[in-house]
Amino acid sequence: MNKRIRMVVIGAGRMGGFHAKACAEHPEVELAAVIDQDLGRAAKIAAELGVAASATIDEISGKIDAAVVAVPTVAHLAVAGPLLERGVACLVEKPLAATSAEAGELEAAASRGRTVLQVGHTERFNPVFTALAKYELKPRFIETERLSPCRFRSMDVGVVMDMMIHDLDLVLSLVRREVESVDAVGVALLGVTEDMANARVRFAGGCVADFSASRAALKVERRLRIYGENAYVAADFNAKQAVLIRPNERLAKVRAAALERGRFDEAAVAGAEFKELLDMEPIVIDQHDALRQQLASFLRAVRGAGAVVVTGEDGRRAVELAERIVAEIGRGKDA
Repeated sequence: MNKRIRMVVIGAGRMGGFHAKACAEHPEVELAAVIDQDLGRAAKIAAELGVAASATIDEISGKIDAAVVAVPTVAHLAVAGPLLERGVACLVEKPLAATSAEAGELEAAASRGRTVLQVGHTERFNPVFTALAKYELKPRFIETERLSPCRFRSMDVGVVMDMMIHDLDLVLSLVRREVESVDAVGVALLGVTEDMANARVRFAGGCVADFSASRAALKVERRLRIYGENAYVAADFNAKQAVLIRPNERLAKVRAAALERGRFDEAAVAGAEFKELLDMEPIVIDQHDALRQQLASFLRAVRGAGAVVVTGEDGRRAVELAERIVAEIGRGKDA
């Protein structure tokens, strides 16, 4: 497929607008149309980009190679399923589906249509997260924080499916082990679903991850901390900064002796400030645009020039874990 990839963006909401702009500006894409049941909303975005607007994909003439599906989550299966069956590659916004069962149906549809299904977990392409790839991290404990003031969007779902699911996907991509147990608590402060949630997830092999999410916070915070045997990473997605922290040579020797003897020699570090005993390596961040990197990755997969980075299976596993967390929150309310 050497010619431009002919695409449509389905859904003219906030994310659909971002996707449409990215597609219109990409040299390998021919954006055929912006599609939305609300034709006026589609027409507004389409006019800004100089492309067609439509209320349905059936109104688009000619073959469509690929689609971005940015409709509400509850409609993902109804919209993306038939396209995948027809062999149209789909980049489906996160979460992949409203339920893990529906996510599985989308996987099956992509398999039958022998086409690409990629999930729009854009944080996988966040420059802070991609910068961690060169480090061979072996997590034992992970902490995530995703907090923000409420924007009163996606209030039909709780904060777990709305916000925490970003971090569920990131951690699942790092650990790659089965989930053994989930403990969770959540509180509905603003609506009928949980607006803040905390979950502890234990994985086979011993890694533990703590997730905190809130859409009732006073400021935006996006943090990830990964603790391994000999080092840990502190990443701030909001500030686009990350640092690798580990014992320096002096402390490493003291620690090695302590492991051998079974006792830490405090005198060996007497008088030293804690920071003086650490190597703190700033992680170089390539300040790229995550949404455009995601689109470029999707296009490579459509052309058969690269693997799908966030697969249907990845999307389903994130939804499955989110469902388990929400269920645990529900059990706590009923207790």
